[in-house]
Amino acid sequence: MRKKGIVASALILTGAGVITRLLGFVYRIYMSNILGAEGMGLYQLIMPVYALAWSIACSGFNTTISKIIAAERAKGEYGNMGRVLKQAILITTGIGFALSVTLHFSAEAVSIYFFKDIRALLSLRILSLAFPFMAAGTCIRGFFLGLQETLVPAINQVLEQCVRMIAIYFLAGLFIHRGLEYACAVAVIGIVCEEVVSFLYILISYRRFKSINRLTKRPTISPSAALTMIMSMAVPLTANRVVSSLLATLENILIPQRLQLHGLTASQSMSVFGQISGMAMPLIYFPTALLTSLSITLVPAVSEAAALNRLGSIRPTVSKSVLFASISGIGAASLFLIFPNELGLAIYNQPIGNMLFILGVMCPFLYIQIIFSGVLNGLGHQVFIFKVSLLSSLINILFIYFLVPERGINAFMLGWFTSLVASCGLEIRKIYESIHIDLDFTNWLVKPVIAAAASGLTVKFLANRYLFPLLGAKIGLLAGIAALLGMFCAFVVLMGAIGKDDFDKLLRKKPEDAIGKAAA
Repeated sequence: MRKKGIVASALILTGAGVITRLLGFVYRIYMSNILGAEGMGLYQLIMPVYALAWSIACSGFNTTISKIIAAERAKGEYGNMGRVLKQAILITTGIGFALSVTLHFSAEAVSIYFFKDIRALLSLRILSLAFPFMAAGTCIRGFFLGLQETLVPAINQVLEQCVRMIAIYFLAGLFIHRGLEYACAVAVIGIVCEEVVSFLYILISYRRFKSINRLTKRPTISPSAALTMIMSMAVPLTANRVVSSLLATLENILIPQRLQLHGLTASQSMSVFGQISGMAMPLIYFPTALLTSLSITLVPAVSEAAALNRLGSIRPTVSKSVLFASISGIGAASLFLIFPNELGLAIYNQPIGNMLFILGVMCPFLYIQIIFSGVLNGLGHQVFIFKVSLLSSLINILFIYFLVPERGINAFMLGWFTSLVASCGLEIRKIYESIHIDLDFTNWLVKPVIAAAASGLTVKFLANRYLFPLLGAKIGLLAGIAALLGMFCAFVVLMGAIGKDDFDKLLRKKPEDAIGKAAA
């Protein structure tokens, strides 16, 4: 088995992520046009249930499998890898089946008493069918990610989105005219189809990979030892994700209700919720494809270094990853601060510019936190992650409950920003204490902010003066985005925040190279 470099692995996932997100935007634009803001709000109200089920059945096991596989592969214990994977599949599939039965029979109560919208009932019952397939498939993806064999998960990622879009395209005309309840159900059917096809593909890929590489070495750990190894990592991770999902669900339930106390009708509050959660937030997260992939590949890389007690070897990679995250976040922030209204109208034909402007300020913190998550998971700081996540959610809920009735949706965004600043501060301190990375705030923040301000103000002037009058709104916007990103990157390089050598070294660097060099 040949290991890829960290960034090489990340780039494979990034390519799939970019394709998936582009397809996802086509999907969201299509859905927002046929459902409207209120329908998107109902759909987003149901999605936390999906996220909660994934958190319970998959989240802790996905990262755990990735970490254990990486550590066992570093020691050459291929038999242990297979034993751990089989145990994890049995556990997660059982949990997924239990969740399916529970949601199917409690869907009516959830719709009436928690969502206070009976239109969610049909979608919840359909959604329950996806959980066992989702659980088993996630474990096998963790196996491939632990080996840094990212091509299969990358193809799987694109396949999922394609299946969802095809299912919705063929079913939309049959059900959407019957009302929002059935329109939302069509979207959920797409999710079920996606999970079934995804599981079948990843299972076939695993069997083929196993036969080619002949991973037949006898395990050196007993089934009970493998179970202990899995659960000791998965339980705190799962608890973190479950509590986070529960709190996120509470936030999503509270936002429309507290907006009504601000003076909005039930329909208006659901529309505002749909705009921010179903339109603005996905747009803000769209540029994070590389960072998400990099975070995923950092988990097994850091885990390998930790297993061999050579964390110093991973320090430069972590530092450069934070640098890329910071530059990406500040660049994205400049985009959403310069063209918020234009982006909202061009993509969704909805006046969400104010939301995009405020959320844009959060981009540097959102993007850096993605990298922090991968590093901390690789270091095994799951309990710390749980505490920080809990603090973040509590801050959000306090702002929603007490300030949204007075200040509206802006109070929610202010609370989110406050929680992000607090979380990033705590996480960078923990990482510094663990591996003592260089805190290069000049290159991480100062130089990119100056570059963003210079390029943003210049492009804003050019767009208003020349691009929009000459090229029109949409073509002018595309030209403005290209000019902004190109100028920002040029300024970042000219100011010395990042150079070609930085990326080349990270791209060529393999975890085993760094470990071998440290040993020498």
